[in-house]
Amino acid sequence: MATSTAASSVPSVREGTDPIVDAARYGAVPTLMDSLLHDVRNPLNALSIHLEVLSEKLKVDTGQVPPAQEKNLRAMREQIQRVDGILRRFSSFIVSRSGTPGEVDLSETVTRALDVLGHESRKRRLRLQCSLTPGARVRLEDAGDLGFLVVQALLRAFGRSEEGAEVSVAVRVEEGQGVLEVVQATPPEAESSEVSEVSAALELRCAQLGVEVRQRAGSCRLVFPLA
Repeated sequence: MATSTAASSVPSVREGTDPIVDAARYGAVPTLMDSLLHDVRNPLNALSIHLEVLSEKLKVDTGQVPPAQEKNLRAMREQIQRVDGILRRFSSFIVSRSGTPGEVDLSETVTRALDVLGHESRKRRLRLQCSLTPGARVRLEDAGDLGFLVVQALLRAFGRSEEGAEVSVAVRVEEGQGVLEVVQATPPEAESSEVSEVSAALELRCAQLGVEVRQRAGSCRLVFPLA
């Protein structure tokens, strides 16, 4: 009986998360991501080299690769470059590295974040309406964390939207400030614990960085000083 009581006092994996365990998991992410980039990009580089060797071997008397084979080679080059680009973009958002005060292009960061989260939005069949003012450069105490703030604002909207709903993403300049506003058309009656945690993390980091944040039922608004 005592054994049963002791066992029941230990939370199961599905019952929630321990902050210490979560911190340890996240702390391992930079190392794991660096290892992934190294281990995946090495074979990508090898594929690129062998592809060029194959291209040379396929050349005929004219010094050109026949059109049919050249089409296949071009497709393979493009896919190698695509995978490499996906890894780079994913790494830039998933791995948090301490930065320094600096200027960052808000619209460009939002564009890259939407690209990284493209699978998530497609999975939910969301209809994205984007209006991004180009060249909206903002200043942040930790310039490397702008991506984190943008991703959190987007994930909050994605997580609170019904399948097939519309989400609008806007970057604009207002009264000498750079504004990011993410609005979901169908705010839920109640949000999941995961979305609540995203909102709480966003509030905390914005407070630490001196960024104005306003989260309402159907919207999230971040205000940054312009560079």
